[in-house]
Amino acid sequence: MNLRNIAIIAHVDHGKTTLVDEMLAQAGAFRENQNVIERVMDSGDIERERGTVKAAQEVIICNQVNDTESYKAKLANLYTIEDLRRVPADSADAGEIVCFSGVENITIGDTVCDPLCVEALPFARISDPTVEMTFSVNDSPFAGQEGKYVTSRNINDRLKNELLRDVSLRVTDTDTTESWNVAGRGEMHLSILMETMRREGYEFQVSTPRVLYKEINGVQHEPLECFVCDVPEPSVGTIMAKMGQRKGELRHMSPVGNRMRLEFVIPSRGLFGYRNEFMTDTHGEGIMSSVLEGYTPYKGEVTRRHNGSMVAFESGEAVSYGIHNAQERGILFINPGTRVYAGQIVGQNAKGEDLTVNVCKRKQLTNFRAAGSDDALRLTPPLVMSMEQALEFIADDELLEVTPKSLRLRKRELSHEMRMRKRKKA
Repeated sequence: MNLRNIAIIAHVDHGKTTLVDEMLAQAGAFRENQNVIERVMDSGDIERERGTVKAAQEVIICNQVNDTESYKAKLANLYTIEDLRRVPADSADAGEIVCFSGVENITIGDTVCDPLCVEALPFARISDPTVEMTFSVNDSPFAGQEGKYVTSRNINDRLKNELLRDVSLRVTDTDTTESWNVAGRGEMHLSILMETMRREGYEFQVSTPRVLYKEINGVQHEPLECFVCDVPEPSVGTIMAKMGQRKGELRHMSPVGNRMRLEFVIPSRGLFGYRNEFMTDTHGEGIMSSVLEGYTPYKGEVTRRHNGSMVAFESGEAVSYGIHNAQERGILFINPGTRVYAGQIVGQNAKGEDLTVNVCKRKQLTNFRAAGSDDALRLTPPLVMSMEQALEFIADDELLEVTPKSLRLRKRELSHEMRMRKRKKA
């Protein structure tokens, strides 16, 4: 069979998967009256929302030519791929994609051989994880109210099952049975796993991401990434300043029309929490991407966050009066009527330190209170964070509570008094 491998390379959301739709249609993969969803290569809602994530197989048959000199493998049940379908076949040519089952403990990089001719192909090395987070059982006051799978056994089984199909993931036990260290190839890799789990009904909490260091020749090294961005010219100065604060070094700069392309090398941890800043600094017009380049000696401390958290003082239902008083100090994450618990993070303080606020505080009633006076309070719309934004926001002493219905930020230590004691000791 005459095979051609085609690579389609472009920026995110520039039409790669849509182009494949058209190739399939022109090759006759769909019936004339067939109802075909857009971006057929994307598997599930998450990929349609975020872009293609998982590898998929597709073969487009066009002017098929038999090659009698090709090696044919005999297949027992197991299948070949035509268009997007699995088709039963007795044999396959060299280079064809095949599906089979029955071989235990096989993973990516292994070679399946004829027992009479055992010859392994060179192993395709898989990059090591660079970022780690701690997944743990949700122990907040609202634990178990929104999730279907909430126990340590549920979460442990789900993480271990994920290892069977994600060779870039690492899961290790901790000193307790209630938490696990989960390592992957970046924040996005782990956030997609979290989003998938919550949509399946799991409830858990996670720590802030942290990089995985390596000791090379007795020196501590950290992951280094090549960061490339295309930005409007007026944004160049701001991007350069932010990269400098995060230990980034400019490698190359070139004009592209009325925009500039900047290339930096930067520690992986320098990009934590930067995506949202980048979109703000470029007024939503910037395009950024990064790829692991290697390891470099530790670059020193990087300031991740310049703002503190606004922390709820007591449990209850947030009201307009309490939110109105708190919003003068920063940006709120909740609306009136939202249930909160003591120790939950309800906003971002404009200053660098944490601030305890009482968003459940009601206005004292008097005989002279004007009717509808609370209705006149002007409230700023809250900031509703995505999964990635929440992960970028939380500090080392904070956690993200993940349920099928909610994303809540909280302090590790919920008690205000205990937090104050630890702060004094520190």
